[in-house]
Amino acid sequence: MAEPVLLKGIAWNHTRGFLPMVATAQRFGETHPGVEIVWQKRSLQEFADYPIEKLAETFDLLVIDHPFAGYAAAHPALLPLDEWLPADFLADQAANSVGVSHVSYQYGGHQWALAIDAATPCSAHRPDLLAQHNVGIPQTWQELMELARRGLAAVPALAVDCLMHWYMFCCGLGEAPFQSAERIVSEEIGADALEHLRALVTACGPQCFDRNPIATYEAMTAGDALAYCPFAYTYSNYARPGYARTQLKFGGLVALDNGQTLGSTLGGTGLAISARCPHREVAAAYAQYVASPDCQRGLYFTSGGQPGHRQAWLDPAVNAASNDFFFDTLPTLDTAYLRPRYDGYIPFQDQGGPLVQRYLRAGGDPRSTLAELERLYRGQVSRLS
Repeated sequence: MAEPVLLKGIAWNHTRGFLPMVATAQRFGETHPGVEIVWQKRSLQEFADYPIEKLAETFDLLVIDHPFAGYAAAHPALLPLDEWLPADFLADQAANSVGVSHVSYQYGGHQWALAIDAATPCSAHRPDLLAQHNVGIPQTWQELMELARRGLAAVPALAVDCLMHWYMFCCGLGEAPFQSAERIVSEEIGADALEHLRALVTACGPQCFDRNPIATYEAMTAGDALAYCPFAYTYSNYARPGYARTQLKFGGLVALDNGQTLGSTLGGTGLAISARCPHREVAAAYAQYVASPDCQRGLYFTSGGQPGHRQAWLDPAVNAASNDFFFDTLPTLDTAYLRPRYDGYIPFQDQGGPLVQRYLRAGGDPRSTLAELERLYRGQVSRLS
């Protein structure tokens, strides 16, 4: 009789992040007698910045964020999945990626995680409240600002959200950041992006600084004051009946005054395997199961997950159960901006977010804030070269 196998996993603390891992682990154990997979959870903030190397010392399976890919390529913390999973399976994952989600976990010639979850900032609204106030869904920057000044809009503005929003505005104003080692973005675009973002957050109110996307959606569904969120990392749970007090409807982003529709900064999560895992074949089989199209549009979705496989996003039954969340947000996912993933980027994100948030709170010269961000970036790049 084979020895029992125990795998430990670490996910993040939300219905979308934790419950599908528990459900898939339960089902995998039912079809693989002798295998038990136990999942634990960490906060959303810890998910964004807790060191992978520490988690990989304790856990066999890790749900991670793609900016860690560069670290994984430079340090022996995770298994290169391309050496443990069938080539045809990985080809299917690549062909059915939502945007560049699959590619986001590739670095240094290896695949470090499977894109089991896809997300990017999109808009969300309360159709009933917009109708009550006799306003339509904003299509332009000016319409958005008018709604915000009326107290009907909210945007998440924790430090990391502020930085992700700034990337979005840089893209929307015509320049994707981090395209060279010399600078993040031109002074004109970088400062303009900061000014746009501050104008919006100021109009929405200081309470935004205390909310991440989850808290923003909770405020929109628990009360009846907020009708619209212009962009926040999406949670399809709030589009499903029975999850919150009322449902949200998700969609695309507004166009700026230059006519360019805002882009977004890719999020989502990937399933990785620790290099210290003693049962690598079993872990790889479980990862393949979770990322498979049947599981993604079936158990993974029905247990609260937000799939990463394109077939799930295009599935009529999945969309019928989520107020067409996936149909409505897929175009924004497909054009989302991919953050840097170089080894050492995470400290920039941790330190850069508070700099942007400080400017949004206090104002001042946006060029001074941009100069601080540029010094931080150049200091990192010089240490890496």
